[in-house]
Amino acid sequence: MPTVVERELEIDLVLSPELSIPVPARLNYRSDDPYAVHITFHIGSDHPVGWTFARELLVEGVFRPCGHGDVRVWPTKIAGRSVVLMALSSPDGDALLLAPAAQVSSWLERTLRAVPPGTEAEELGLDDGLAELLAPTPADDLWLRDPWPSDESKDGE
Repeated sequence: MPTVVERELEIDLVLSPELSIPVPARLNYRSDDPYAVHITFHIGSDHPVGWTFARELLVEGVFRPCGHGDVRVWPTKIAGRSVVLMALSSPDGDALLLAPAAQVSSWLERTLRAVPPGTEAEELGLDDGLAELLAPTPADDLWLRDPWPSDESKDGE
């Protein structure tokens, strides 16, 4: 059974330097998808919007600017309030989102306790899966047998 770490919060969609609108959102992390974080906007509506990106990107973005391309994250202060900005780009459009740093950080800490950095592969069972795939089977003897015996055959053929 995977561990799930969720947090509902209000994230501001920045429309202009003077105008932003609050959007209900849910942060979701699952131990069976240990490298990713999922953010769903407009929860409870008929058309929720979801984004998935690397947990590491959000962890780093709480402290310093990071990311490029579709997802960029950076910390800042607005009116004395610590916030995390997320710039998201897709073929459908771009969005600049502003989230309270304390709420994002406390949720991230919970995800890091659930699956500490560096242990994600263990959660996926990659080592066990690879060992199973690479384990020798009885058919390997046939496969590995030399199909062209050397010229020095015992029968002198």
